[in-house]
Amino acid sequence: MPIMFDTAIAGSLPKPGWLAEQQRLWPAWKLSGEELASAKSDATLLWIKAQEDAGLTIIGDGEQSRQHFVHGFLESVEGIDFEHKVKMGIRDNRYDAMVPQVVAALRLKGRVHATEARLTRAHTQRRVKFTLPGPMTIVDTVADRHYGDRREMAMAFAELLNQEALALQADGVDIIQFDEPAFNVYMQDAAEWGVAALERAAQGLTCKTAVHICYGYGIKANLDWKNTLGGEWRQYERVFPALARSSIDQVSLECFHSHVPIELMALLEGKDVMVGVIDVASDEVESPQDVAQTIGRALQYVPKVRLIACTNCGMAPMRREIALRKLDALVQGAALARQRYA
Repeated sequence: MPIMFDTAIAGSLPKPGWLAEQQRLWPAWKLSGEELASAKSDATLLWIKAQEDAGLTIIGDGEQSRQHFVHGFLESVEGIDFEHKVKMGIRDNRYDAMVPQVVAALRLKGRVHATEARLTRAHTQRRVKFTLPGPMTIVDTVADRHYGDRREMAMAFAELLNQEALALQADGVDIIQFDEPAFNVYMQDAAEWGVAALERAAQGLTCKTAVHICYGYGIKANLDWKNTLGGEWRQYERVFPALARSSIDQVSLECFHSHVPIELMALLEGKDVMVGVIDVASDEVESPQDVAQTIGRALQYVPKVRLIACTNCGMAPMRREIALRKLDALVQGAALARQRYA
């Protein structure tokens, strides 16, 4: 019987100090070659154990093998020039990044995430969620020197994502999540073609499919942007209706310590909703009461059987000890909510 209020992370977790730089969104690796490959696996195992110890019901790999959630996928794609990166404003010029260039037709070199997906599947009996960047967000994180059309390039990336997603499903992954923070920036494009590209990426999957749409990691550029959004953040209002009509099973959204009107969750009728009950932009650790209260508010608009307690976004730039305490709060808060709302 399914447990009420499953618990899961949005995706990333902090990398150990022996693997990479600390508290950075684009951390440099501290090892190379076979040593790096072994260290990535060790870090993945560490976080599988930590999630299980905390009591999460859905386990992820913590994205320990990826330097960045988008570029971790792009490194396995032909037609992309990483040698000649260019400076480009991304997320509607919210911040500048050095990005690779798409210079030819896109093609996968081979499997992308087989090692970490199979490692995660082999070391937990719980359900496994694996994350991939969404096609629209990828398009916003590369410089186009080949396609000349964002929608066409998004569909090309969607085909490659679909190949890897089908292989991840065969590896035993239970939930495949596509991360689309760009949906909160280019709302009209998201509704007009972003959701269609997302569905292309998920085509043919029989496991659970999910999309994560947030307001970004807890870095200065994102915090500054949030301060410009006013008292109500209504970006979700533009894309949720399109997602409600889509074939995607689950939607992950930001909630706690945000200005997202809670009633917007009602627009996701028929979907499982991963409610962000943990703030990743603050080192202040939530209490179980905070988490349970957020779940209670969401239950006004989300049926009990469809609510999953989650983090607002990834925890990659966070200190490891803070992340561990927040995982504990997530699980304890969900347990308290079960007592209150069972």
